[in-house]
Amino acid sequence: MANLLPLLLLLALLSSATAGAGGEAHVSAVVAEKGLDFAKGVLIGEAVRSLTPLRLPGVEKAVRVPFLGSIRVAASDITLFHLDVGDDSVIHPGDSALVVVASGVSANLSMAWNYYYDSWLFPIEISDRGTASILVQGMEVGITMQIKNYNGSLALSVSQCGCNVKDLVISLDGGASWFYQGLINAFEDHIRAAVEKAIPENIIDGTSKLDSFLQSLPRSVNLDNVSSVNMTFVNDPQYGNSSIEFDINGLFSSAVAKTTNLQKHPQLSLSCGGASKMLLLSLDEDVFNSALEVYFKAGSMHWVVDKIPDQSLLNTASWKFIIPRLYWSYPNDNMQLNISMASSPVIRITSENIGATINADMIIDVLHGRETIPVACISVVVSASGVAEAAGNKVYGKVDLDNFSLALKWSKIGNFHMSLIQGVIRVFLNTVCMPYLNSRLGHGVILPVVHGFTLKDVYVLTSAEQLTLCSDIAFANASSLASLLVL
Repeated sequence: MANLLPLLLLLALLSSATAGAGGEAHVSAVVAEKGLDFAKGVLIGEAVRSLTPLRLPGVEKAVRVPFLGSIRVAASDITLFHLDVGDDSVIHPGDSALVVVASGVSANLSMAWNYYYDSWLFPIEISDRGTASILVQGMEVGITMQIKNYNGSLALSVSQCGCNVKDLVISLDGGASWFYQGLINAFEDHIRAAVEKAIPENIIDGTSKLDSFLQSLPRSVNLDNVSSVNMTFVNDPQYGNSSIEFDINGLFSSAVAKTTNLQKHPQLSLSCGGASKMLLLSLDEDVFNSALEVYFKAGSMHWVVDKIPDQSLLNTASWKFIIPRLYWSYPNDNMQLNISMASSPVIRITSENIGATINADMIIDVLHGRETIPVACISVVVSASGVAEAAGNKVYGKVDLDNFSLALKWSKIGNFHMSLIQGVIRVFLNTVCMPYLNSRLGHGVILPVVHGFTLKDVYVLTSAEQLTLCSDIAFANASSLASLLVL
């Protein structure tokens, strides 16, 4: 049985949050302050994982030691193997960039050291070697990241990145402290400078990989062999006092056709019914209507009904006194209803609900022997309304019949008044169509966006011409962000 009405409202009420854009904006995603804090934690966590272990350059130099004079010392295998950022980091939007400052960072390093000394005063070479542990405290790292729209993709760059080391403690194993203090002094400045240089360089390198990942994201994603969603971004991100908004087109198109660009001016909004959420995703009703238009043009909105709760209604005998000529022409024959859309359904979103207007042609087929004989076509215009609700990480829908009208388009069994069959059609809509739709909508749609990230505790609200999903985000992927794949 083809998915006619279920497909209609499944797409309309529960369109996936992965809808992207190209051309003008029809979907806006607002990352609120709570979401920025979450992003900060994810980015810092990924940065720590990518920075450790970090190999720093070694050093060899001459130092002067009391009583001995000049001694050659060397440090090698200098490795940063642990970073602890703590809770003192902050992230805030600037005029055109995101600023992340991590304060009170501590780090642990290890290294190998050696020295040697020979002189005409001593007949043998004097040398020693060992290892050392290094504790860095009070380190601060600041990053300013710019996010721009580059040909419909997001381009990420670092405009500023700096690192400052406040305290550094080197502990050498063994030896007399008065003797090794010269080694410590020789290594301290080098290690401090190496850390302050290597961390920004590696952060910038990691950002370039993330930039490449963002720009490699598909600009159009085929949902099936019929429809695709345009995923290109529109305009540069818009920065608020404690939020950032990304605007995308979100329109559906044929899997082989280009999306029509419709003008829409997005507005930054943090309205979420008073709920404090990380992410606000707003979808214009144009997104849903574009999806319905694509499936309508592809001929996917077709439904053959041959089984209903009161199966006797699909036999001409039940219509003996309602449409006598149908019974006279085909006595005691089974029937089926062949339903298809006469035009693309239209969705209207208000603050109260989501409304749909469905214009369908219902052809009555008589199953006479081995023949399927179309005997009449009735135009049915249905007005329905529904709501979208969320539970966990799923969004569900429910739809009710508001009103309908009937008109006879053609008939091979003579003219008959629509008022005669209006009661039967109402029963059919309420006992067959609406329950079937609600059973499909009741399965719900899971709302993952990117592999490793999941929307959770989704809150749904409607306003004039928009449906908004407010959600928190869970991140369960410990691998590098550069390996994330769009579903």
